[in-house]
Amino acid sequence: MSFRENGKGIRAYDVAYFTASCDPEKTNKRFAESLKLDFPILSDPSRQTALAYGVVKAGRTHPRRWTYYIGKNGKILAIDKQVKAGSHGVQVVKKLAELQWQKKN
Repeated sequence: MSFRENGKGIRAYDVAYFTASCDPEKTNKRFAESLKLDFPILSDPSRQTALAYGVVKAGRTHPRRWTYYIGKNGKILAIDKQVKAGSHGVQVVKKLAELQWQKKN
């Protein structure tokens, strides 16, 4: 199950979640609309943020699919480097529970 199918489970936690892409904003907007996504896709066409997070490197054409769990204080609590798009929504819900992330009231 994907983020879209597991959005309700993710939103049960006090989190902001999104995906990020090195594609231009217009491309991401069309993609999100075509899939009827209920979460944003952030655009990083300069690749500066992707470089800072290590998901792109010189010579690599596509960013890696990694998930960062970042606390409200800005500290990275976990990084999942084994992302499988089709099942990752379920994995995110499990990881939030494992991290004892606060649920919404």
